[in-house]
Amino acid sequence: MGVGEFDGLSAVVTGGGSGIGLAVVRELASRGAKVAALDLDPGDVPAGVLGLKCDVSDEGSVRVAVDEAVQRHGGVDVLVNNAGIGAQGTVETNSYEEWHRVFDVNVLGIVRTTRAALPHLRKSAAASIVNTCSIAATAGLPDRAAYSASKGAVLSLTQAMAADHIREGIRVNCVNPGTADTPWVRRLLSAADDPDAELAALNARQPSGRLVSAEEVAAAVAYLAGPSAGATTGTSLAVDGGMQGLRLRK
Repeated sequence: MGVGEFDGLSAVVTGGGSGIGLAVVRELASRGAKVAALDLDPGDVPAGVLGLKCDVSDEGSVRVAVDEAVQRHGGVDVLVNNAGIGAQGTVETNSYEEWHRVFDVNVLGIVRTTRAALPHLRKSAAASIVNTCSIAATAGLPDRAAYSASKGAVLSLTQAMAADHIREGIRVNCVNPGTADTPWVRRLLSAADDPDAELAALNARQPSGRLVSAEEVAAAVAYLAGPSAGATTGTSLAVDGGMQGLRLRK
């Protein structure tokens, strides 16, 4: 399936203003969905997409944005919980404040948005939730303790949500990107002592030898969200250039 498979469906994408979220917004819109992009700064969304200012760490902000999307588009069929923040550090070096902030956005952000969307998803005949997880949930990455812990929680939360809502006709899955070429990764590279060497190291870490593109992740999200994945729930789909499963010989 492809163009038009989301005709008549309404999608809400958090973190839809940049990076993977913006790629998801474009992908779903290109396949016929009515899309609301929720973001702290939704200013760069494509024409025809409803951009709504939203802070997933604030329940009131989430409910106002979801209600506006419902009012404008008539409901919610697809929810993509993509909003998230990164963090560098170990269990020692991240402050407790940063630990709380990472979990508040990356985990409780999903909780808040899903709670707001569930009454509308229950009315849909094609209800689907896709959470953006990470390779950090399944592989130990150095200097990413808080971020990895939050994404491990997202993986477990996805499976629990799938079990809780399967009898309501709501599918719940997650996509696990490897290191993707996003504005956040580019900021990390620009802050490195040797950006070119750091990029080469990130490329080499993935068996494919390159970063994952935001568009590749978006295509995986669209598959999980769409009708062709109607028998798929409680699943994580790795889009990581083989990083999770492959062990190549040098």
